[in-house]
Amino acid sequence: MTDFAAARRNMVDGQVRTADVTDPRILSAMLGIPRENFVPSASTALAYLDLDLPVGESGTRRLLKPMVLAKLIHALELASSDRLLDVGCATGYGAALLAYVAGQVTALEDNGVVRIKGWPKGAPYDAIILEGATEFPPEAFLPQLRDGGRLACVLGGGPGARAMLYFRSGDDLGGRPIFDASAAVLPGFVKAPAFAF
Repeated sequence: MTDFAAARRNMVDGQVRTADVTDPRILSAMLGIPRENFVPSASTALAYLDLDLPVGESGTRRLLKPMVLAKLIHALELASSDRLLDVGCATGYGAALLAYVAGQVTALEDNGVVRIKGWPKGAPYDAIILEGATEFPPEAFLPQLRDGGRLACVLGGGPGARAMLYFRSGDDLGGRPIFDASAAVLPGFVKAPAFAF
């Protein structure tokens, strides 16, 4: 039988702290929230491994690796009053973590199909996080960020993917890479095939 409390401590100490995630709110949330409750019962023994864990019947949705998720949240530098949009929340583990850190969290998942357009009804958001990779820059979310708002995601589907942090400045969304990362591409965030000769 798995000692899940020990597994959570090992995940935080071995995967998250070593990746320079120092925000005590994130560390406390990851120590306190039972990740095994957010995965299929057949996968509970895998809940704390360093991998994108498949969830859902289709197998196309995955929970982000704990380290990648923690670093994306950390990069957003969330205030306790921030309003946040969590796109592609899967089973809600990331949303549960974010609820410890941000003031209000709107989490989106639609039967395995992520809403590419986000959730304009709740805008503007102080921050947006994509819990998966996108093969194209997330400019569609610009109108939903307040001026000065941040967006964190993994850009690219493959070995050259990078975690990115974007900032809204007026009508521009400027971004910079923050660390190397890989993640399963969110449904709907796959680049359309280009015609080539």
